[in-house]
Amino acid sequence: MAENVGKVQPGPEVRCPDPELSRSETSSDFKIDKILGDSIEEVLTAAGVGFKPDDPTSPCLTLRMWIIGIGFCLVGSGVNTLYTLRFPSISLSQSVIQFLAYPVGKAWEYAVPDWGFDLFGERHSLNPGPFNHKENMLIYILANLSFLTRLSADVLTEQRVFYGLNAGWGFEILATLTSILFGFALAGLTRSLVVEPQGLVWPGVLGNTALNAALHTPRNDVVAAYISRYHFFILAFFASFCWYWFPDFIFPALGYFTWICWIAPKNPVVNQVFGMKSGLGLLPFTFDWSQIAYIGSPLVVPAWAILNVLASLVFWIYIVSPALYYSNTWYSAYLPLQSNSIFDNTGEVFNVSRVINKRDGFTFDVDKYEEYSHIYLPVTYALNTFGLSFAPISSLFVWLFLEKRQEIMKTFRDARQSFTSVKGTTSRDRLQPQYEAVPLWWYMIAALVALGIGIFAYEFYPVQLRWYGVILAMTVSAVFFIPLAWVYATSNMKIQIDIFCRIIAGYVWEGKVLANIWFFNIGYISGIKGLAFSQDLKLGLYCGIPPRSLFVVQVVGLVIGTLGQVSVLNWALGHIPNVCNAKTAPNGFTCPFSRTHFNSSMVWGALSPQRFFEQGALYRPLLWFFLLGALLPIAVYILRTRVFPQAN
Repeated sequence: MAENVGKVQPGPEVRCPDPELSRSETSSDFKIDKILGDSIEEVLTAAGVGFKPDDPTSPCLTLRMWIIGIGFCLVGSGVNTLYTLRFPSISLSQSVIQFLAYPVGKAWEYAVPDWGFDLFGERHSLNPGPFNHKENMLIYILANLSFLTRLSADVLTEQRVFYGLNAGWGFEILATLTSILFGFALAGLTRSLVVEPQGLVWPGVLGNTALNAALHTPRNDVVAAYISRYHFFILAFFASFCWYWFPDFIFPALGYFTWICWIAPKNPVVNQVFGMKSGLGLLPFTFDWSQIAYIGSPLVVPAWAILNVLASLVFWIYIVSPALYYSNTWYSAYLPLQSNSIFDNTGEVFNVSRVINKRDGFTFDVDKYEEYSHIYLPVTYALNTFGLSFAPISSLFVWLFLEKRQEIMKTFRDARQSFTSVKGTTSRDRLQPQYEAVPLWWYMIAALVALGIGIFAYEFYPVQLRWYGVILAMTVSAVFFIPLAWVYATSNMKIQIDIFCRIIAGYVWEGKVLANIWFFNIGYISGIKGLAFSQDLKLGLYCGIPPRSLFVVQVVGLVIGTLGQVSVLNWALGHIPNVCNAKTAPNGFTCPFSRTHFNSSMVWGALSPQRFFEQGALYRPLLWFFLLGALLPIAVYILRTRVFPQAN
């Protein structure tokens, strides 16, 4: 298998670009090939990226790509794992790695001699020739996997620091591999449903495709006016580089430009409404791009999706939240208006150690809880983390049934052959007929390996989650994966199902906080990682990457990223004094992401959903958001089809 990876397959199934041969081709397979090929060209052209015909002779899995890619993967996993413990967080973005790989690859092209060796009848050289766009993109994909491991690092930090259980390197590696490998398998098994359909554009990868085209397109390729893509990119790069120093070092107030708070710095109401850190952030002016793109670049999000989010923000955060807060609903007026912490009845941060029995396996003690205090949530925390997380779960499936059922059924029918025969021709085979496709059974093996590793890890180590919990969590992740991928592939926005996973775990393992966090790790984080793998598969289609080469790179990347993340995490937790302590941690290493996970696991794992939403409970009204989420898509569907049938 290794010797065939990424090789061009000779034979009549490779499409010939000769016009006469094309006109003589009458098979339905050729018509499908042309439609699928044209759809990629149309998407890239419409996005301003441009379409370049694939050159199957371009080398991909070169020694140069492996050395540079593995280096960036280790650096990326190390830097991003370390600084996920810090607030404000600093990250090495994927685009930065993609950009830095270009000068490194070009320097390698000019400086490294053409030394090599023969293996399986092929020559492998340190310098196989010009550094091409496929190598650049595979380096990006390899390094990109280092970002996926950070999600598991948050959960590992939560268990080790906040719950005080150090399960060791073995468990940390196995737990991380379980989630990332299962996400990888989900992406591969559902590729015919979420990657190959021409209507699923995956706008998040268009920016990377455009950057790749700009770096590897001749400099005289003029796009508009008198400037080429490459020259425009260089100008934008240096302009942003120079400006970055102002909001980050010279004048940091440009990042949080809360000028109204400067006028009345001691007025509580002004700071609650206009403050950026502990307030609502009304009039959120900023001159710092890192603030604008903190949760993702808005440049690759469709306008209709941004407008939907804006409308929700105005209604729920700027109107509903202040109304609830200033009316003292849920006793919220005694707490900060916005915070990621949970509180006790004195307004102090809830001390979890007072209600958890570590000697009994980190179980919840009801008597200690009643003696100490009930949990109280800031109003924005209650709305964002719970209410506005419940609504999308129910609306997701209602929306899919009303709006997308015909498309989904058509996609299932089109993909039936690829699911019933591991050797059958799939649409990806027709998209890239010049390359060998990846058989589905490769991904099936990955799923079985992930299941085996997961069952062993959670049965062998004392983390409360049993073998049936692993199976249940993987089932939840698999059920939600396709609808989540459809939304992400069209809007570039992720619907969060983390609270749903925690609720299920809270009912099944009541009072067991460790079982809750690891069910969350498999049920939710596996799906998030799977979306990233699917995104890379789409990127491979746009850039003409051989499917088997992409498969190998993803497997190597997930293993190296896991080892790098676990190593750096253990070093950081063992060498940074008072790490994760909100008051005494040096240089901002307060672990904000892990703290947020910890708060959620406390509510759903220790307190349990039964106690939190029982009859007469303080936050029981939040359950109505499930019904609200189910009704809203119906209302929109009726408006679109009955009231305004001519609306676009």
